[in-house]
Amino acid sequence: MRAVTAPTPGGVDALEVVDRPAPEPAPGEVLIRVTAAGVNRADLLQRQGFYDPPPGSTDVLGLECSGDIVSVGEGVTDLQPGAHVCALLTGGGYAEYVSVPAGQVATVPSGISLTEAAGLMEVAATVWSNVFMIGKLQHGETLLVHGGASGIGTMAIQVAKAFGATVVVTVGSEDKAAFCRELGADVVINYREQDFAEEMKSAGLRADVILDIIGAKYLASNVSVLNTAGRLVVIGMQGGTKAELNLAALLTKRAAVMATSLRARPSNEKAAIVSAMVAQVWPLIADGTVRPIVHATYPLEDVRQAHQVLEDSSHIGKVLLTL
Repeated sequence: MRAVTAPTPGGVDALEVVDRPAPEPAPGEVLIRVTAAGVNRADLLQRQGFYDPPPGSTDVLGLECSGDIVSVGEGVTDLQPGAHVCALLTGGGYAEYVSVPAGQVATVPSGISLTEAAGLMEVAATVWSNVFMIGKLQHGETLLVHGGASGIGTMAIQVAKAFGATVVVTVGSEDKAAFCRELGADVVINYREQDFAEEMKSAGLRADVILDIIGAKYLASNVSVLNTAGRLVVIGMQGGTKAELNLAALLTKRAAVMATSLRARPSNEKAAIVSAMVAQVWPLIADGTVRPIVHATYPLEDVRQAHQVLEDSSHIGKVLLTL
């Protein structure tokens, strides 16, 4: 089968389309013939040598995909060959076939195509697990999302609005700002032109939950805009890994700072996230309240171009690879 690896860490030229044996489903797994795969920033980090797969995992890139089940391993009874599904992966999505634990697989929600579904699992699982399961966002609270026009950001806006939250986002261009407003964001701040913390304070806004992809660079500002009992959930480190934390500010607000990742979690935890996400988010997709935002699709052979789009941050929503 065709698959994409990065044998030597580096830029987009490090990506290679290679020939690999197709996997077989182990007990508890299903084998998927991949229709499309989502491209995520974690894939860029892996290509650059900064985010190795967990021990025992494939070196083939790709943390989510969609396709048809070809066969099922021993013990799998609730999924059958021929089903149209999408899957949350530890790796292996940039390939014609991938095997994955059945608990990390969901049937494609009605109302979207099989290709669109390829960009659904990673962002929906990230948003549901971090904003709702960990951040415990409630109706009437305020959510701040950094990177509002990203795949995660566009999903977070829609789901949070569906659950009755006020949504504030940061973006890097007016085109992205306009798109986020169309999705329902209540306040949009261009971080290239404005200081998000100052803008929020001047508007009298405080965040009950913050979903942060930046990390160190935004730590002090994030804490400064947290509401009493606010929750800062850090899921990325695009702005560095080390910063000074004012514990007095955190104590005064009785607030919390949490950092999480999805890829390295054990399969049973991922299965619990997928189960809760499907119960809560899939009906919103089926009735049109939430929709996957796809910026562009590229054939697998153009994987370098797809990575470059993410690296340039010129996209709104998801970038997909098709097979």
